[in-house]
Amino acid sequence: QVQLVESGGGLVQAGDSLRLSCTASERTFYRDAMTWFRQAPGKEREFVAILRWSDGMIWYKDSVHGRFTMSRDDADNTVHLQMNSLKLEDTAIYYCAAKIRSGGAYELTHEYAYWGRGTQVTVSS
Repeated sequence: QVQLVESGGGLVQAGDSLRLSCTASERTFYRDAMTWFRQAPGKEREFVAILRWSDGMIWYKDSVHGRFTMSRDDADNTVHLQMNSLKLEDTAIYYCAAKIRSGGAYELTHEYAYWGRGTQVTVSS
């Protein structure tokens, strides 16, 4: 069973930056994609950034495009989410997830087999 562990969340003010990290417990499992999701109170979990593992293609939720950057560090078996110009509406629990089968829709939560426990990001005014 692969474990994903997120870190880097916290309480910041609007306009600040945070960098989230997600480290996998194993290196050799097949990944179709690694994705950051988030869930705000009373809302459904939504994708934030998707990294397709085979070619490194990344795409972002419209509301974070230009502010958030996802990256991978193969040496550390880690993916990162650099979040700049944070807004109040970015407040949520952020989850890292691994999609281990090809096909299906990258933005749907049920396509993901492995999940981290999440890290809280709170943006205050």
